[in-house]
Amino acid sequence: MCPYFLKYFVTTLHCKILYDTMLPYIKRYSTIFNNSIKNYLKKDGDKLNIQFKKGVLELCVLNMLEREVCYGYELVNEISKSISISEGTIYPLLRRLKSEEFVTTYLQESQEGPPRKYYKLTELGRKKEEELKQEWFTFVKDVNNFLKGSGKNE
Repeated sequence: MCPYFLKYFVTTLHCKILYDTMLPYIKRYSTIFNNSIKNYLKKDGDKLNIQFKKGVLELCVLNMLEREVCYGYELVNEISKSISISEGTIYPLLRRLKSEEFVTTYLQESQEGPPRKYYKLTELGRKKEEELKQEWFTFVKDVNNFLKGSGKNE
């Protein structure tokens, strides 16, 4: 109960002084909570960049799975070549995509350790990937038009 109370005050007051004062107490409750506050207090550009990544990560994962069946770590490695992400961001997304029936999974033995869980796009996932891709291209076009000063769709 206390971490949520502290998070409420830190996010509501936007107060680094409060954070510094409460840091020993925050550390006592949870590392995850501490990291979430640190991320919240980063400069605005970093927060915006994180939101951009979260927004396009689903599209990137679905697009990668459209091209080939992959296991989680393989997805992280491939996407990380273009976008800086961590393993921790992919696995919750993969669980959600599975629960929404956009992907299916199966285990396959690995010569390099334990069996790997592979993710395969379903027909519903293919439709979602195409829908997100079209939304992305429209969004990028509209933002580019705005930044060029026309402010209208061409």
